[in-house]
Formats: sequence, C-alpha cells, structure tokens
Amino acid sequence: MSADTTRDRVLSLIATAGPITAAALARELGVTPAGVRRHLGSLLDAGHIVDHEPAGSHVRGRGRPARSYVATSEGQRALTSAYRDVAVDALASLRDAGALEAFVEGKAKELETALARAVDPAAPMERKVASLAAALGEKGYAASVRPGPGGITVQLCQGHCPVQSIAEKTPEWCEAEARAFSRVLDVHVQRLSTLAGGAHVCTTTIPLTTPTRKEG
Repeated sequence: MSADTTRDRVLSLIATAGPITAAALARELGVTPAGVRRHLGSLLDAGHIVDHEPAGSHVRGRGRPARSYVATSEGQRALTSAYRDVAVDALASLRDAGALEAFVEGKAKELETALARAVDPAAPMERKVASLAAALGEKGYAASVRPGPGGITVQLCQGHCPVQSIAEKTPEWCEAEARAFSRVLDVHVQRLSTLAGGAHVCTTTIPLTTPTRKEG
C-alpha cells in the first residue's frame, strides 16, 4: 500500500472517529505506531489535523491523557477531493464496462424519489418549482427560481453542484438529472447551461403553461 493511500486512510479515520489517539489509529488500521506517527506528522504539517485539547486540560505532565487528533476544515476538503478522484475513476471504469448508463439512471431515480416527496403534484407549477428548488437546496445544490422571458417560463438556477467534479467527466449525469426534474414536475424542461459545462450556474427552463412533459 502506498504512503499516500495510508495517509488518506489515517485522515479518513481521524475525520470520522476523532478525537482519536495514535495508538487507536494504529490498532484500527493495522499499521505500526511508528508508521502512524510519521503520517500524523505529515498531516499536522499540512494543516489537515490538529491536536485535540479536552476542556480543562491545560497542564502537560504526569497523568495527562495521550495526544488525540481531529481533522481541520482543510483536512475535510482534502479528504473530499480524494473521494472525488476515486469516484471519477470508478465512473470511468463503469463506462468502459458498458454499465455507466444504468448506474447514472439509478442515481437519478434516487434523486427523483427524494425530490418528489417535497413537491405537491396538484400544486401550481410556480409552487412546484419553488418546492423543487428548496429540496435541492437541502441537498447542497444552492438552487433558486427566477422568472423567465415573457412570463411564461421560470428558470431553475443551481449555483452549486455537490457532484460537479463527477459531472464534468460524466455529462450523462446532468442529462439524467434534468430528466428527473421533468418527471417530478410532469413537464418538459430544457437545460440551458451547466456548471459542469463551464457556466457559472446550472440553468433549467421550465414552462408554466405546458401541462404534460415529453417522454424520453
């Protein structure tokens, strides 16, 4: 196992189980205490972890608990980046195996199910889109609704996409997401731009007067 991989495992365990001591890390990961201390030093130098100071423990010396560690915000971001790289590689493998479409559609169905719970199918379209935007916001998409030209459409805008790095390599993701929106709203929608495609926001145009969506 490479040093980078072991260091990522150390950081991951600190992020999920911290505060945690070097001895506990060594036991959980099955590596030597010396090996763990080496990785802890690298993570401390990078600002990815810090010593955890329990409340009231200000004096070093006999009886002081063993040093324990927690992840910093920088460490959390570094860990997220590593996970994204793994996810992108995994999707590339699925594409090579001819299984990408089924996987992406499955994830889109999961998103659709979650969003559909928040949208009243009997509500006016404006309210349905507002509910959809709110549900997306709860999932980290930073969604908002703006009036479209002529007052016959609205635009669903997503200023942040939690899976942008994946979508950049997998445009099928954005397409499946738009189809999920269409099914939830029961109307044909049109994607005008995407963050993954280089735009500053994902924009989806939604008509207010068309009663039914197009299949496909």
